[in-house]
Amino acid sequence: MPNLLKYIVKNDAMKSDPKEIYGWRVYLLACSACFGAMSFGWDSGVIGGVINLDSFISAYGLGSADDVATANLQGNIVSVLQAGCFVGALAAFPLTDAFGRKPCLMAAALFTLVGVAMQSAASGHLEPMYIGRFISGLGVGGSSVINPIYVTENAPRAIRGLLTGLYQMFIVTGGMVAFWGNYAVSIHLSGPKQYIVPLAVQGLPALLLFSLMAICNESPRYLARKDRWEDAKRVLTRIRNLPPDHPYLQDEFQEIAEQLEYERRLIGDATFWSLQKEMWLVATNRKRALLSIILMVCQQMTGTNAINVYAPQIFKNLGITGTSNSLLSTGVYGIVKVVSCALFLLFMADSLGRRRSLLFSSIGQAFCMFYIGLYVRISPPVDGQPVPGAGYFALVCIFIFAAFFQFGWGPACWILVSEIPAARLRPMNVALAAATQWLFNFVVARAVPNMLATVGAHGYGTYLIFGSFCVCMFFFVWFFIPETKGISLEHMDELFGVPEQEKMGVDDGAKHDVSKVEVSEHSHRSDDKSV
Repeated sequence: MPNLLKYIVKNDAMKSDPKEIYGWRVYLLACSACFGAMSFGWDSGVIGGVINLDSFISAYGLGSADDVATANLQGNIVSVLQAGCFVGALAAFPLTDAFGRKPCLMAAALFTLVGVAMQSAASGHLEPMYIGRFISGLGVGGSSVINPIYVTENAPRAIRGLLTGLYQMFIVTGGMVAFWGNYAVSIHLSGPKQYIVPLAVQGLPALLLFSLMAICNESPRYLARKDRWEDAKRVLTRIRNLPPDHPYLQDEFQEIAEQLEYERRLIGDATFWSLQKEMWLVATNRKRALLSIILMVCQQMTGTNAINVYAPQIFKNLGITGTSNSLLSTGVYGIVKVVSCALFLLFMADSLGRRRSLLFSSIGQAFCMFYIGLYVRISPPVDGQPVPGAGYFALVCIFIFAAFFQFGWGPACWILVSEIPAARLRPMNVALAAATQWLFNFVVARAVPNMLATVGAHGYGTYLIFGSFCVCMFFFVWFFIPETKGISLEHMDELFGVPEQEKMGVDDGAKHDVSKVEVSEHSHRSDDKSV
């Protein structure tokens, strides 16, 4: 694996860091945590197809997608999950700081499983469907905050973008499996089983998240923040696969210790309000918080989740007839997303970099959305008539749009918001970004059915609106987003303009050798059974 990575990842850290640190443990830790992301992708894919199945439409009293009342009901069923995600994301910040990354991820998995069970047992009743989706949202939203933090704090710097970007990879993989599952049940099952089976099976990622996290370690940086230095060093030694006295390990541990010491001297003992002051009154921290919020707003305003959730309806609007055919097209869309996301993580995240990937994908997404909108406006599909060549290219643009999103705005946003904050502000920053993402995800999920029904014939204005946002995003990245590839977490302060003299002044110029870091007499032992 290390030899293969050197051909794929092109940054200075990959050239200088020891190859032993790229062992199997870091990949297992990242993949285990990312099953929380798969829960969201799976749910988005499942619900988007299920609400178009005849059996579900009959059981829940839905009508034509062109009917505004039906559009409202569909929007409510879909978006209540995002409402739960918003609450879960906000709650995750204090909980993950108080109890740790690992136990909070396991608790999030349990919430998701309870919600899935309620959705599956709703049997045509909207109340348990709404409550179940909200409870699932609490788990999915909580894991969306904790997952990137956990992976970022465990990952070697050279492949931090690749491993953190697995969050997006698992989202699109879950979506792809759900898309094809919907297609399969539309052909092979009938009656209530047609929608109950996909609703129940979506609990599988949460079950895997709970099971695998049980054997994983806690984040070494979290342990250090809690003054459990002995545990932190033991965990870091295990996941880096190096002896305790190796220079690389000593340097990384020293950086963690110095960064925490600097932050503690800067702000003292942290409380919620002191952290709020640090985030919003310190200029460089405020800049990073605002960038994280705007990045997540932009990610949702590309329109990607509108297509993820309402893809079957969108394909019908572009001329694909029949529920099974639209679900088949959605399955192909899922494959395109997975392949393009994998290509980004392997060849672009830590080589091309975050900034250029965002710029590149903004251009491609804008082109696709504008073309689809103009096609639907100028030459819309006619029922009973074959789809013209321009219409087939509009269908292809849906797939091209998916590829461009995975080349940048999908994974790169999660990478950036989890790596740019200071260590003590990372949970709060990611929670704020994730809550913003879920809030605007909710807005998009709730608005798109109505937009497709009311904003111009076949909803052409919907695509033009999203295309315009993509153009604005290009200029936002050009002027405000720096490149972070290959930079260690402890050096983000310097990238965002914290002078070295300031850090030295706060620390009184003292340099603390890692061997002199005090280990609390009451530090807890980490679980020796963890991987």
